[in-house]
Amino acid sequence: MQIWNNLPVLVCLGAVLLPCLVYLWLGLGERILARLGAGTARVLRPWFWLSLPLAVVALVLVYPLVVTIWLALRNNRSTEWVGLRNFQWAFSGEMIQVMGNSLLWLVALPLGTIVLSLVAAVLFDRVKYEKLAITIILLPTAISFTAASIIWRQLYSYQPADAPQVALLNAIWMGLGASEPVAWLQTPVLNSICLIVVALWASVGVATLIVSAGVKNVPAELREAALIDGAGEWRIFFLITLPQIVPAILVVLTTSAVFALKVFDIVYIMTNGQYGTDVVANRMYSELFTANNAARASAIAVLLLIAAIPIALANLRLWERVGK
Repeated sequence: MQIWNNLPVLVCLGAVLLPCLVYLWLGLGERILARLGAGTARVLRPWFWLSLPLAVVALVLVYPLVVTIWLALRNNRSTEWVGLRNFQWAFSGEMIQVMGNSLLWLVALPLGTIVLSLVAAVLFDRVKYEKLAITIILLPTAISFTAASIIWRQLYSYQPADAPQVALLNAIWMGLGASEPVAWLQTPVLNSICLIVVALWASVGVATLIVSAGVKNVPAELREAALIDGAGEWRIFFLITLPQIVPAILVVLTTSAVFALKVFDIVYIMTNGQYGTDVVANRMYSELFTANNAARASAIAVLLLIAAIPIALANLRLWERVGK
């Protein structure tokens, strides 16, 4: 508690001391480099200036990664080595369903985001009120995922058939003549799809903005030449527009895939992983803070990192091909 009480003082001291230390470090280093030969200074100067960023990266990224791997290879109390036992647990029992749910997110969310953003960007580019349409579709992005989850949890609310339906979706459903309301968040598979819909609603606006910028960068001369040659809208889209906006699509795919891997707040707030909706990130949280099992939580964190590496590598290769 004493640390938290002194936190403002520590922040102020850090804001003053850190720049001073950086200035002193660089000034001292330049004085030392000036005393060396020109050739030696030319070789050492880039590494000297990179020393501070590399130290920050080591402190913020490398050190936590090493500690996480170390914890994942030990037991719950970190008293003995257990090897890959925690990773074996991550691929057995109920974790199989958790992995399956995360895989569903990894496939459905990027694909849904790309399809919806493409449709919206292309259609909005054809109307006069494009700015208004973009503004409307961007409005949900101003709401945090936490607030969006609370809103949609109320929309998905379920009451027994003999009780009045206060939630909007079930009220509409019953108003259409259905005999029973739908348990949106309690029905397996359907509830996971409903959660993905929330993520789409809250994130498709930014994706549309990115894709729309790519669509506007397509040369108008190509479209006009295709129209003169008798090409229809579908052929123009698939043969001209789509290849030209591949970089924008890659950005949307990468960000959506990374978000799908680490999705937590939507699942935690709406179902807390119940009714078969648990995902890897939410399970990592529950293992660490509910079950107090840092070893299993660390194993899940390592698996999330390993799963993100192929996405990053694939994105780099696609960027290289686009650049060529």
